[in-house]
Amino acid sequence: MNDVFAPATLGPITLRNRVIKAATFEGRTPDALVTDELIDFHREVAAGGIGMTTVAYCAVAPGGRTDRHQLWMRAEALPGLRRLTDAVHAEGAAVSAQIGHAGPVANAASNRLPALAPSRMFSPLGMAPMKVPDVAEIRDLIRAHANAATLAVQAGFDAVEIHFGHNYLASSFLSPLLNRRRDSYGGTLTARARLAREIARAVREAVGDRLAVTAKLNMEDGVRGGLTLEDSLQVAAWLEADGALDALELTAGSSLLNPMLLFHGDAPRREFAKVLPTPARLGFKVVGRAFLKEYPYQEAYLLERARQFRRELSMPLILLGGITNLDTMHRARAEGFEFVAMGRALLREPKLLQRLQSEPTTQSACVHCNKCMPTIYTGTRCVLRPASSP
Repeated sequence: MNDVFAPATLGPITLRNRVIKAATFEGRTPDALVTDELIDFHREVAAGGIGMTTVAYCAVAPGGRTDRHQLWMRAEALPGLRRLTDAVHAEGAAVSAQIGHAGPVANAASNRLPALAPSRMFSPLGMAPMKVPDVAEIRDLIRAHANAATLAVQAGFDAVEIHFGHNYLASSFLSPLLNRRRDSYGGTLTARARLAREIARAVREAVGDRLAVTAKLNMEDGVRGGLTLEDSLQVAAWLEADGALDALELTAGSSLLNPMLLFHGDAPRREFAKVLPTPARLGFKVVGRAFLKEYPYQEAYLLERARQFRRELSMPLILLGGITNLDTMHRARAEGFEFVAMGRALLREPKLLQRLQSEPTTQSACVHCNKCMPTIYTGTRCVLRPASSP
């Protein structure tokens, strides 16, 4: 259990330790391009000792963003991405690009492009019907993932993380609630899993062994009629058998319908209402309590679900959710998880890992208030961390 801080292999790369900075949208790309602020954000956690930091969210197409301020992978973004990866590498850490398409979570009004969904749906964000891609358009989306991964190689990334969670596009195809198609991409679980499997294989074919390929997979959507844990176990087994992935990061919840299942802790309804535009704010007051449910926080709150995946799979797994102290990391390693991922705790203290190495009993200062969540619109940060905090 003492190997948390020892070098570890992830596919074709070696990380300096087994701790990964989880993807959290940084809110630092106002023109959909890398900024100095985004570089500083990742340089800081890299300097704090993390094994690998994850850049989120690198959309594979302009319509695949949750809003137009998010980065999307194209040639114009390459110089900035290269500056970012160089900065992280200079601090001794590896860097991953989270790639994907937001699908029904995309804001069509902001993007000025239609949101995509597996079946007919109305977008509360775009206030318009979503577009249902046909098979030819699905093939274009798969190619877009492969192209984004190729650009990640050119930009100097060490890994890509494919987003198969939170009811983003691939995740929405997995959901029987959202996917009511009658073609080869809908109906049975085999058909609903087809898009995720084809994306993973296309990405691997595009990058070979030049970088590690991981995926963030929902264990369950947390919504009645959505993806269940039993079905997700089968999808994970198929992904493992396909051999395209080097690891799975296990997550839960729906950005579309139940986001707090991922976060746990306080539900920042008042803070969200303050940052939303007036029409959305009024609607949020009506549905906010149902949308932002409360799940009591505890360390490693996704572990019980993740154990079932550990029992069924042999591939490396990344444990996410409530990883804030060394005891929890040791527990994850003892139960067979190759890596752990941290998010909010590193927003609070980017140098937390260094503190844990020097003083193993260190406790995270994160109080799980989740008031960091609404700051994605103005630059993601811990509101309790002083601006001058080291």
